[in-house]
Amino acid sequence: MTGLPILYSFRRCPYAMRARMALLVSGVSYEHREVLLRDKPAAMLAASPKGTVPVLVPADGIVVDESIDIMRWALLQKDPENWIARADAALVADFDGAFKHHLDRYKYWGRYGVDPVEHRAAGLAMLADLDVRIADQAFLGGATRGFSDVAIFPFVRQFAGVDPPWFEAHAPRQVREWLGALIASELFERAMVRTAPWAPGGD
Repeated sequence: MTGLPILYSFRRCPYAMRARMALLVSGVSYEHREVLLRDKPAAMLAASPKGTVPVLVPADGIVVDESIDIMRWALLQKDPENWIARADAALVADFDGAFKHHLDRYKYWGRYGVDPVEHRAAGLAMLADLDVRIADQAFLGGATRGFSDVAIFPFVRQFAGVDPPWFEAHAPRQVREWLGALIASELFERAMVRTAPWAPGGD
């Protein structure tokens, strides 16, 4: 054991992405444990029996197993870019709820037995509202990225990735530029570094 907070994570999970980005921007040191979702480590399941990532186990042992709560935990330790002050809880809830609902049914329409075009249109309507919010600024909280940007953009990235040519042709320009800036950021690059799966005794 290192005595550091432990983060159980999965690289491609959008919830884990935003948790990692908040931890990284905070500058808080932590131990990263990459997991295989088909072979979840017993230590993670002992900490959080629900078995979803991310899971943060701070040094005090009080487990945090919701990604938004992990973001807040990290930023309450250190918030050098003043993210928390520019958090829009209602917007984040909309994207965690309604947008994620439409995203899943657009991307995995066969699983749900629905019309993907209907859910794509509903997601696009939410992106049009987002476009209005950034009409006169680069990010949701102003000229620089903040909590809300990082909390929702992994889901917009997934939406764009379902059919990139369609997204490029139909998504609002400012949303595309906003998404591109976040994806191209050094912070996202650091958060997406590939890590070998963790195994007990392999520290």
